Amino acid sequence: MTPQDMESRIVRYGDLKPCRTAFIDAHTPGSDQKENFTVIGGGVSESPDQHVHIKETPGFNIGAAGQPPKCRNSLHSHRTAEVFFVLKGRWRFFWGRWGTAGEVVLEEGDIFNIPTGIFRGFENIGTDYGMIMAILGGDDAGGGVIWAPQVITDATDHGLVLGENGVLYDTKKGQGLPDGIKPMPLLTDEELKTFPEPTTADVIPHYVARYWDLMALADRQPAKVIGPDAMLVDRPGFEVDFITRGSIPEAPYASDRHEVVMVVRGHWALGVDGEETILAPGDTCAVPPGLSRTLAPSMTGEASLYRVRNTDDPAGSTRALM
Repeated sequence: MTPQDMESRIVRYGDLKPCRTAFIDAHTPGSDQKENFTVIGGGVSESPDQHVHIKETPGFNIGAAGQPPKCRNSLHSHRTAEVFFVLKGRWRFFWGRWGTAGEVVLEEGDIFNIPTGIFRGFENIGTDYGMIMAILGGDDAGGGVIWAPQVITDATDHGLVLGENGVLYDTKKGQGLPDGIKPMPLLTDEELKTFPEPTTADVIPHYVARYWDLMALADRQPAKVIGPDAMLVDRPGFEVDFITRGSIPEAPYASDRHEVVMVVRGHWALGVDGEETILAPGDTCAVPPGLSRTLAPSMTGEASLYRVRNTDDPAGSTRALM
């Protein structure tokens, strides 16, 4: 792999290109300042203006959401897994038909494997601009977002209409639904009954892993975060490990899987086929299967990252709610 090839597979935090009209709530007060990023794969953005940094997907998508304080992402659901870890700030995640079934507050480095099939939302409750990184199951991330009915209704009052084709149209810009395209239908009462309403006690023990717990678990070997034998038992189509200075993989090593490295803290030297580069917090690198690689902190001090690999499991969460 040449230096140019390697750099093309790295998305630097400072180079992320935001989209401010990615979803139907982009004009809704309280949600109108959020920024969405598609790092690897097209994700579930509803906007043709969304920039995709790396289009080739490794069996899952990587995205991010950046929001100023008090900004929230509206209630929605996914057909495949959605995993978040906090890169910057302090965030409250909430879920249920009206967002009142349960909630959890995550700090920097914490990770949340949100149960598939529930309505979920999140807000930045910190004092500065915050960023959360996302892993979405499947090459097409399940085909889009399912919105709670009130989100679609509120958005219409502020000029955005979602077509049944999954595309947004902004009436403030003179856009309208194309001929033959109807508005996205609201979920019926019967359909809404199929969405679970788990409590906080149902979710936190089985779906949330705290950064400092993972730091302790990864003092000798990478901590298994998501997988069939991991801290958060699941088979969503990918596995997640947590690596620190104390659990650096034996060098050099190779994998027959696609591997995505997402730096949380510190600076890391990543070598691929003899070419080395430095990754900083917020950087994401996609390494193809089969290549020899080395991975180690490049400076003293705290260093941690999440490593994601595709599996042969079908995309989607298979763990039942407790």
